[in-house]
Amino acid sequence: MKSIVIEGPARVSGVITPGGNKNAALPIIAAAILTRDEVVIHNMPVILDVEVMLDLARDLGASVTREGSTVVICARDIDSASLPPKKCAALRASFIFGGAVAARCGESFIGLPGGDFIGRRRLDSHFYGLEKLGIGKTFDQDTAVVHFQLKKDGLSGADIFLDEASVTATEHILIAAVLAKGKTVIRNAAAEPHVQQLAEFLNLMGAKITGLDSNTLFIEGVSELHGAEFTLDSDHIEAASFLAMAAATGGGLEITGKLPPSHYWMAKRVYEKFNIKFRFYRDHIILKPDQNLRVQNDFGSAIPTISDGPWPQFPSDMMSCMIVAATQARGTCLFFEKMFESRIYFVDRLISMGANAIVCDPHRVVISGPSPLHGGEMSSPDIRAGMAMIVAATIASGRSVIHNADMIFRGYENLLDKLHALSVNAKLEET
Repeated sequence: MKSIVIEGPARVSGVITPGGNKNAALPIIAAAILTRDEVVIHNMPVILDVEVMLDLARDLGASVTREGSTVVICARDIDSASLPPKKCAALRASFIFGGAVAARCGESFIGLPGGDFIGRRRLDSHFYGLEKLGIGKTFDQDTAVVHFQLKKDGLSGADIFLDEASVTATEHILIAAVLAKGKTVIRNAAAEPHVQQLAEFLNLMGAKITGLDSNTLFIEGVSELHGAEFTLDSDHIEAASFLAMAAATGGGLEITGKLPPSHYWMAKRVYEKFNIKFRFYRDHIILKPDQNLRVQNDFGSAIPTISDGPWPQFPSDMMSCMIVAATQARGTCLFFEKMFESRIYFVDRLISMGANAIVCDPHRVVISGPSPLHGGEMSSPDIRAGMAMIVAATIASGRSVIHNADMIFRGYENLLDKLHALSVNAKLEET
């Protein structure tokens, strides 16, 4: 097991370039299975979750090569419709191969997905949408494998209403729907930037998807897809994590890359509630040093609430680092994590480091600041909480150890190099 050791405090300062959008990369790898032609994906992040997805594509018989941040996938010959259950359990997005392989081969055998332990994450919307399109399922309880099977009439378009705006379910259904006969409508669809990037990639492959940047997607089915070349946007969650770190330590930061301003509108609005100001452009973001962090109360001096929700609301993946940054802001704020009932639990580690926090219930925590933090020893329960612990360690005085670092490496590319570039005294240890 790997651990990250940080000697704090640090004054974060410098320039970084985030990796490509993790949550777009994973479904795009699954979508590449739909065509026999070669697809080229640029700015593919070098992170553990991506490497697992690429290995799963290889397990199906696809040719996969990587040169730096460019990945080439050619699924001309699919010689297996089964994926190893243990490997599927390594991440959530593995499940998307179920519909993609069934659409291509007529059936697929997929182990139950894993991923972060942040609360219950339903699969019902996946099954509902695929069933409406013509892909049925059976589940083997003993092996924990789902058998997806294309019905004899093949894929047919359908009008689908999701009872939750699930990102992975939207992506899964979208990948199958592009090859369905007729028209498909996905209502209450997720609209996150990574969903939009998947749709853009599929359109480059010959799909006909409209309604991007909305919660209703319209798909005109096509008989086949062809190869494409696509460049991923920079990961807006990674960028927001480092912005929170810089602001909380009093440092300055420049972020470069492919940075559509629309990906940061809600983040900017929430950061402004703590008097954190940054300017963003298409290819860089600037956060100046020595910002005076203080909570901006609501009208009537009411304590403000920061809530997450489906896009374009504040992303759940940004909550953990923002909670840590709030410990350094003067004033009191309530954070309301509406989407996952286990995401707030990491705050217990912050309290042990000196944070003034009250965990109200599994979804809500009150933070009052500023609080001086001291080093501590902790273990990363999920990707985003792990990064939040690194932010806390950069603020804290003394030595901090974050165990289970591989969990963080699932989502953050070249993390130690970036910390060093920002003047953080960090090292990796085997434990």
